[in-house]
Amino acid sequence: MRYRILATDGRAKRAELTTVHGTVQTPLFMNVGTVAAIKGAVSTDDLKAIGTQVELSNTYHLHVRTGNKLIKAFGGLHKFMHWDRPILTDSGGFQVFSLAGLRKIREEGVTFQSHIDGHKIFMGPEESMQIQSDLASTIAMAFDECPPSHADYDYIRRSVDRTTRWLVRCRKEMERLNSLPDTINKEQLLFGIDQGGVVDAIRIEHAQEIAAMDLDGYAIGGLAVGETHEEMYHILDVTVPHLPQDKPTYLMGVGTPINILEAVDRGVDFFDCVYPTRNGRHGHAYTDHGRLNLFNQKYELDPRPIQEGCGCPACRSYSRAYIRHLLKAKEMLGMRLCVLHNLYFYNTMMEEIRCAIEEHRYKAYKEEKIKSILAGGEM
Repeated sequence: MRYRILATDGRAKRAELTTVHGTVQTPLFMNVGTVAAIKGAVSTDDLKAIGTQVELSNTYHLHVRTGNKLIKAFGGLHKFMHWDRPILTDSGGFQVFSLAGLRKIREEGVTFQSHIDGHKIFMGPEESMQIQSDLASTIAMAFDECPPSHADYDYIRRSVDRTTRWLVRCRKEMERLNSLPDTINKEQLLFGIDQGGVVDAIRIEHAQEIAAMDLDGYAIGGLAVGETHEEMYHILDVTVPHLPQDKPTYLMGVGTPINILEAVDRGVDFFDCVYPTRNGRHGHAYTDHGRLNLFNQKYELDPRPIQEGCGCPACRSYSRAYIRHLLKAKEMLGMRLCVLHNLYFYNTMMEEIRCAIEEHRYKAYKEEKIKSILAGGEM
């Protein structure tokens, strides 16, 4: 791995990350394909056409459905889904939060009740690393617990201490796996995850602890899970300065265009979120002037594209009226076009961000972009 900062503008950084599966430019948005597919009938060829650099898949979900052993037998996730660019796999740690009613945490790891058929699944640091090694992703995330952002202090303290112990086990297991002869990707990278809810002292202490471990990259987890935007930005303000400047910084599961613009200004350069695909499937399209609900009747005879001047497949060929018709008729093409547009919008915004940082005008760009989005009714 090679991470090289090309420019800075305040705390915003413009960099490139070279991996065994290619070089990517940051800040970047990772398009979320939880089970090795982008929801909305979007192919990997589509992803390349709309400027996607990194695809993200989920360890827990691929383990439960299809199975990591099958994917390893196929040659890994890259071959399985026909994608030759970097892939990041989430560790399954977020499911410790999202499947709270179906799991039990102990020091060894977490026992889940499968959300598919109810059978018991055990996953600890070693199991998560083994599954991600089978998937042969470019970047593996450490197994952690994502505590509720407003949990009580004592619970967050115990949870974060355990996450640190799990990170030590993750690193040891990854080193072992990368040394085995049958491991597909022996250059797999490991990112650690900072946790701590909205408690400044715990966040800072944890960032310092994991920074000392000299990992390949660092993520900030446990945000966008119930706290306000202001609380999120505050945690970034106090935490990011304690993570290594010369390593990738990843804000997990975030977010809206405004969230991303604010986080870049605080030194973050990796993002992922289901918003563009989920909202697209419900007929909500992002533009430079806010978000459109294409189900609204006012678009019934609108001949304009979703956004004037946009180069995505939807805007190059189709009107708002036609896409609205498809959505109302429940035709898959309507959802597909909205998802493609939204992902293109996010990827293009990241290109604009990179350019603004290079030209040392990021503050002005951010303020103008946010002003334009809010004027149009960004939600």
